[in-house]
Amino acid sequence: MSQTAEDFYLAFAQGREPDSDEPEMESSLHYDQLALLVSTLEWHWRDRDDFFIGANLSVYFRRDQFAPRELRGPDFFLVRGVERRPRRSWTVWLEQGRYPDLIIELLSDETARTDRTAKKSLYQDVFRTPEYFWFSPDTHDLAGFHLVDARYQPIAADPAGRLPSAMLGLRLGVQEGLLRFFTPDGALVPTLAESVAQEQARAAQQWARAEQERVQVERERMRADQERMRADQEQVRADQEQVRANQEQVRADQEHAQAAQARARADQLAARLTALGIDPEAL
Repeated sequence: MSQTAEDFYLAFAQGREPDSDEPEMESSLHYDQLALLVSTLEWHWRDRDDFFIGANLSVYFRRDQFAPRELRGPDFFLVRGVERRPRRSWTVWLEQGRYPDLIIELLSDETARTDRTAKKSLYQDVFRTPEYFWFSPDTHDLAGFHLVDARYQPIAADPAGRLPSAMLGLRLGVQEGLLRFFTPDGALVPTLAESVAQEQARAAQQWARAEQERVQVERERMRADQERMRADQEQVRADQEQVRANQEQVRADQEHAQAAQARARADQLAARLTALGIDPEAL
């Protein structure tokens, strides 16, 4: 939003925030990168209310400030320990003298030289911003600096090529051509959309596991039913065998009884013949 010097000083006189007076981002690539950084960190810190993120927002740090060359604010900046609320700009004298704790500039052909020199000096010597990073969405050049004895010193990358940030408690690294935040253990800090996709994937995995368990239970039930059917069949066969055995025993008993009766009749006949003086053996 463009404003005049009169607008600026009127806001100052009324004790309110002047409007931001930043130009549009250099390209849609720069805009998308900035939006990604802001949305990711706001989602990651969604339960916190003690920070402010400025995106292409003017930082006013002098009460007589209105020279155009002094109005270019950082592409991305973070202030910790302040109320999380919307602001029209970051006006240092209305924020208890607070300057950004972390700044990220997105390099372009038009801004790279200034971002690497004049702005770096401004953030080091005037803002005293503890951490300063720059990243080129076009070339993927990433560098970071932190204040050591009031001078910016390079931040050493970890083995994965990521730069740790004490202000964020995170790391900054390039993935698929984009500047992303990572946790200290190397996990990508997801956006809201990525978090939803992850939850959907986890839900799908849980459903798949539950379905596998249901299928397994069903298979076990079917196997149990089959085993029970086989056991029932075996019992039927065993009962049938027992019936046959009983029948054989009955027949054997009947035959034994018939044989005994036959012997008894033979003995009676032999006794009669003997009584008549006839030798049964001679017959």
